[in-house]
Amino acid sequence: MIDSIAKVSVATEVRRPNPFIEFVVRLVREKPLGTAGAVIVLGFLIAGIFSELIAPYPLNEIHIIDRLEPPSSNYLLGTDNLGRDMLSQIIYGARVSLIIGFSVVAMQTVVAVLIGLTSGYIGGTFDLVVQRFVDAWNVLPMFIVYLTVIGMIGSGYLQLILVMGISGGIGGARGPRMLAFWVKGGGYYESARALGANTRQIITRHLLPNVMPMLIVAVTAGIGSVVLMETGLAFLGWGLPGQIPSWGGMISGDKRIYMEGAPWMVVFPGLVLATTIFGLNVFGDAVRDLLDPRMRGGVGGKVGRFGGIQFKAKEKALARSKKKLH
Repeated sequence: MIDSIAKVSVATEVRRPNPFIEFVVRLVREKPLGTAGAVIVLGFLIAGIFSELIAPYPLNEIHIIDRLEPPSSNYLLGTDNLGRDMLSQIIYGARVSLIIGFSVVAMQTVVAVLIGLTSGYIGGTFDLVVQRFVDAWNVLPMFIVYLTVIGMIGSGYLQLILVMGISGGIGGARGPRMLAFWVKGGGYYESARALGANTRQIITRHLLPNVMPMLIVAVTAGIGSVVLMETGLAFLGWGLPGQIPSWGGMISGDKRIYMEGAPWMVVFPGLVLATTIFGLNVFGDAVRDLLDPRMRGGVGGKVGRFGGIQFKAKEKALARSKKKLH
């Protein structure tokens, strides 16, 4: 009888659709605005990855005789004060801005998870000390912190990613900590401890998989904020060096001097930036609605693999198997 139940349970598991495909189908059906945001983000990602093939002109190629040229058939979005094609600069800027956005959010997530999950799991005095430090850190104005640190160590890819990633990760540690407390309330957590699982096994096999939907939500929602923050730093002259094209750098510095005579130098990068931020935000909202178990209609309510809470699905499959056998 046990073998029969196991076979039926395995068959039930096999018939389940791929979780990624299931998520995409739900996104298209239930969240059309989120789907539009995903298309926007994917389009700029492709443009950034294949910028050498898509851009009509090489990076930073200067055409002195065509400087401040308005949009035309030769230059679809015009040229800047140095004679560089604006469309090419925007395409190359997509790679820079999105690489920084994804890299910073990835580092923020790793730092926040390391601090938050460890603090929430251990608890006690260790949790109290760590959270008081996090509270003190969150009181600091992050933009001023970024300006100060970058002014001390200089600007560049690595500097921006490290400063924004570590700072944002420390400030965001409270979220994973609360999720750790929430997961610790589950019966399987106590069962794992009773079976002799150590701290590393409990965190990696039980805590982390169960908070993964919320981490995905935080990542998708945070990329837009990071891109906007990098734009603000570049606008004030503390972003990447001038030879590295970024959307923030295109609307900062001496570019503002030419706004009246050549508005396309600022308008087009600003529109692209606003469109990307919009796409990232609506896509992040859609991912939150679909994956966060605390949201109505989230994957936690539907018990999917993205939630990491697979024991409920197995219990239901086992119950159905028992009914069929009886």
